[in-house]
Amino acid sequence: MSAVIQSPGPLPECLPLAVGDPGRVLLFGGGRRLGLGEFLAEARALAATLPEARHVAHLAEDRHRFLLGFCAAALRGQAALLPPSGAPGAVAEILRRHGDGGAYRLDASSPLPSGAPGPAPDMPQVVAGALAAIGYTSGSTGQPQAHAKTWAAFAAGTAQNLAALRDLWGDAQPWIVATVPPQHMYGMEMSVLLPLLGGAAVHAGRPLLPADVARALEEAGGARLLVTTPAHLRALLQSGVALPPLAGIVSATAPLPRELAAAAEARFGAEVREVFGSTETCVIARRRPARETAWTPLPGVRLAPQPGGTLVHAPHLPAPVALADLVEIEAGGCFQLRGRQADLLEIGGKRASLGDITRRLLAGPGVEDGVIVQLEPERAGGVGRIAALAGAPGLAAADIVAALRATVDPVFLPRRIRLLPRLPRNATGKLRRDELLALLADAPAP
Repeated sequence: MSAVIQSPGPLPECLPLAVGDPGRVLLFGGGRRLGLGEFLAEARALAATLPEARHVAHLAEDRHRFLLGFCAAALRGQAALLPPSGAPGAVAEILRRHGDGGAYRLDASSPLPSGAPGPAPDMPQVVAGALAAIGYTSGSTGQPQAHAKTWAAFAAGTAQNLAALRDLWGDAQPWIVATVPPQHMYGMEMSVLLPLLGGAAVHAGRPLLPADVARALEEAGGARLLVTTPAHLRALLQSGVALPPLAGIVSATAPLPRELAAAAEARFGAEVREVFGSTETCVIARRRPARETAWTPLPGVRLAPQPGGTLVHAPHLPAPVALADLVEIEAGGCFQLRGRQADLLEIGGKRASLGDITRRLLAGPGVEDGVIVQLEPERAGGVGRIAALAGAPGLAAADIVAALRATVDPVFLPRRIRLLPRLPRNATGKLRRDELLALLADAPAP
């Protein structure tokens, strides 16, 4: 069901900070609905209290506070820093890195303007080519890397996302509940930019537990859109919680298994739309994983396979971006993901991929979560051993290997296994390679 999507037109030199009627709902939750005009008045009041600086690290997970700080800083011409982690050391390093010209932090303890705000004047504007934010990769494949985004890029990307998702809610206003943090680029696109630049409303908090997600969706007053991850979606299904009628479910940050997408569609009665992107590129493609394996590029996106990866051309990118993902282009411009060069394994003349073996691990009976990794070689020129971390209550390491042995070549079976009550996934469900290697350092052989 791949479709041709029209590309957005050229952008002006200045852009509105938000779009829509001042009376439209921007934020909801906790028994309150906040209109766009009232929110912008709050942002102007907060902007007047902010220090002089070039950058500000936004750490609040509460989406009302995040949006307020983000817009207030934008009114002062300050670029947002989006740390990959709220850990004190990580935040301190990012502030130090961007200290030239001043950098500070806004978090849940930062004071908010008091008193009832007056009506906002005309819609504030931002310079299209100005720096809006600097996002950081998650560190799942190495050290977090910084990537700058302009307002023009954010506006173009939002237009692309609307074109790819609008059919889920039709003419109604989408009311978003997001389980992902706004600091992650996927969370930024879906729960910050869609509300500001796409006319959506968004829940003011960040519900995580299944019952809290259900409660937040019940508070929505329009077409309900759940923005989530495979890990959170799996938890919703396992909980047995009932959700109100949904316009759709959007998932990203990790591959969504077909079985999980189909189960979610059957349980919740709504299409699950998966989007593909990265901190470097933002969202560039979408698919319906319950029925499709191929990805449909978003407006104006063109992929060019390269040795060891893929070059991405897109209207919102100032220059083509190289990704480590390997793709296979199909007729009509759709593509299949074939893993990453770093995920490909070659041992004893045989080939496999970490992603495929991980999928087989997760399909094993009793395995609730897990990942396959390749350790660093023990000597120069050597081959790193295969290892596994798994959450599998009641199972032993030997049980994990026995299940894998049925479908995995013996040379790719894990030589080390660490069984954990819970894998150290971050707020978007991702796993950092350095943390996994630390956990596996003294893991026993099965």
